[in-house]
Amino acid sequence: MKVLVATEKPFAKVAVDGIRKEIEAAGYELVLLEKYTDKAQLLDAVKDANAIIIRSDIVDAEVLDAAKELKIVVRAGAGYDNVDLAAATAHNVCVMNTPGQNSNAVAELALGMMVYAVRNFYSGTSGTELMGKKLGIHAYGNVGRNVARVAKGFGMEVYAYDAFCPKEVIEKDGVKAVGSAEELYKTCQVVSLHIPATAETKNSINYALLKDMPKGAMLVNTARKEVINEAELIKLMEDRADFKYITDIMPAANAEFAEKFAGRYFSTPKKMGAQTAEANINAGIAAAQQIVGFLKDGCEKFRVNK
Repeated sequence: MKVLVATEKPFAKVAVDGIRKEIEAAGYELVLLEKYTDKAQLLDAVKDANAIIIRSDIVDAEVLDAAKELKIVVRAGAGYDNVDLAAATAHNVCVMNTPGQNSNAVAELALGMMVYAVRNFYSGTSGTELMGKKLGIHAYGNVGRNVARVAKGFGMEVYAYDAFCPKEVIEKDGVKAVGSAEELYKTCQVVSLHIPATAETKNSINYALLKDMPKGAMLVNTARKEVINEAELIKLMEDRADFKYITDIMPAANAEFAEKFAGRYFSTPKKMGAQTAEANINAGIAAAQQIVGFLKDGCEKFRVNK
């Protein structure tokens, strides 16, 4: 069996070493395609692969058509909107993610960006503190729970909304559950966004939702850029000089945001939520273990397609 690691943004070497150890201990062959610059390289590499580990790499119908021997794709990370699930199902390919492995890294980045923003981007001017502020967590999954844990250490008052997470689960963690997204945004001065990009959530973070946030509001996005209605967010920030937008996913309208909202807008140059050595190792090794479990025992615990 051949396992391909296809990463335009490679894993850290220590993570690759861990992946190799898991794969070769199972008697499989590991092949690396790192820092590739053209889709044709990926199409050629997948031709005889039985399993693929990816990060943010795109696995679409064309890739699946080329991968005649493919049985499983594992996305090392939580989000999997870079994989065409319907096409994978049509090709009888199992798709998995590795939930929870990057969660602390993303949570620490979210809080770090909050500190950076309330301290006026370390400009030397007087800022404010996070302590005592109301933080709203939109989606209380693995990342959201870690954000709550870290935020409580800052002395923040933590609220959360998740349409799919029971109120008692949220409140068991000492977090105040609210009944709707609208209530969360009206209540909290800072909102940390963790919803996936789905047909229902794309462009859902819009003017109507954001306009009633308290004075001095800040939206922090370490989720997906597609959930933001960029045109409406720009209008909101034009109407509200107190509103800040901090994101780990560069918007399509990045130049406009940067030009219009200097001192109230920041984007990382490249998504870096999971860019830590620890997250690299955790997600990569988990992906390798899941592939071995699937190929040897048919384990589908983290399968995300039907």
